[in-house]
Amino acid sequence: MNIKIIAVGKIKENYTAAAVAEFAKRLKPYCSLSLVEIPAQEIKDEKLSEKYMSMEAEKILAQTKQDSFVITLEISGKQLGSEEFADKIKQLSYSGYNELIFIIGGANGLHKSVSGRADFKLSFSKMTFTHQLIRVFLYEQIYRAFKIINNEAYHR
Repeated sequence: MNIKIIAVGKIKENYTAAAVAEFAKRLKPYCSLSLVEIPAQEIKDEKLSEKYMSMEAEKILAQTKQDSFVITLEISGKQLGSEEFADKIKQLSYSGYNELIFIIGGANGLHKSVSGRADFKLSFSKMTFTHQLIRVFLYEQIYRAFKIINNEAYHR
């Protein structure tokens, strides 16, 4: 399966970058993984936040294909346990989707056009996390899902 992660902003901290790199390395036997980083729009005037989010949205949506299954990470999305998440990925692969896209918004969230494009909205928690930490959580959960799908030791 091809998995693409579209994330607004770049990782700044070395410890976060190292964690993402480690899980990306561990995922190589299970899927083809790519990352697209969309530059974050710095919002200097809150009145213009909708405009800036719209600019990010255009860049995000340009990276999606019509036949890809898109999962946005949103606080209002559905929360899944690790086994349920693994089952979701497994069912999508059986359904003939060649590409699974995860979208992580920036500090201002996702524009309604990106949320509207989602085939599934996923929430890791009702809490708010930085987009950098969510990236680590997502990579780890994708890795955990493939370990569960393949009945391999890791999940406890």
